[in-house]
Amino acid sequence: MALIAVLWLVAALSIMVASLSTSIRQEARTLSGKRDMVAAQAVGDAVVQLVLQKVRAAERVPDQWSQLNVAYSGQTVVAQITPLTGLIDLNQADLPLLSRLLTVAGELAPEHAAALAQTIIDTRQQRDSRGSVMRFEAEEDLLKVPGVTYDLYARLVSLVTLEGRGSSRVNAKAAPPPVLLVLANGDVRTAEMIHAKRLSGDVGIDMSGLDTSLTDNSSSNRLKITAVVPVDAGKSVHVSRSVDVMAPAPDGTPWSTYRTSSSIQLTTPVN
Repeated sequence: MALIAVLWLVAALSIMVASLSTSIRQEARTLSGKRDMVAAQAVGDAVVQLVLQKVRAAERVPDQWSQLNVAYSGQTVVAQITPLTGLIDLNQADLPLLSRLLTVAGELAPEHAAALAQTIIDTRQQRDSRGSVMRFEAEEDLLKVPGVTYDLYARLVSLVTLEGRGSSRVNAKAAPPPVLLVLANGDVRTAEMIHAKRLSGDVGIDMSGLDTSLTDNSSSNRLKITAVVPVDAGKSVHVSRSVDVMAPAPDGTPWSTYRTSSSIQLTTPVN
């Protein structure tokens, strides 16, 4: 009986040790992941600052989407420059553009997309107690619109802005690849062809495959700079800042920052 009791005690202790060991390994992985996230965030912030310095020193504000490789802290980080006129302004876009956005990027049926687009317009045109139009104040306000789920919001948020200061349309030259796909009505081949030629530095790119009723040539001093920092296999940290590069901040910074964000995303080929 004593031997059996000892064996049971040894078995119980073994289970406890194994459980504790598993818990410690999981905690170590969690701490390691948080450490990598903080380090990547710091690298991304630094890269964004370097790109902003380069943009501010240039003769003019970029008017089309571009990307460049930035060497920092022993690694090469991809930085993307997006003029905010290349994104879809939630407070300016009209019904056709919002419907197209919800159909192509939101993956909704056309009828559902049109109805939800009208709901978005109705929501931004509501008036407060003083009679002033309320408008959207942050991209997250989309979640207040009836019918917008978090999954839908996540598919749209990187394609929209509130600080474009442009028209109700989109400048196709300034549009990132996902917005090009919206303007091409989901035609992947057309969007990829335009994007590839843009990356290669071609001039006079044929934009006839895009819906011209949704595009214009509006310009702005406002940009979104995004640094894509790889953290491990299959994942990267995206650090973004939206700025007005020609409006100095009160603290003396040569540009004013309107929005910052960071997220972990699955790594996809930038090209």
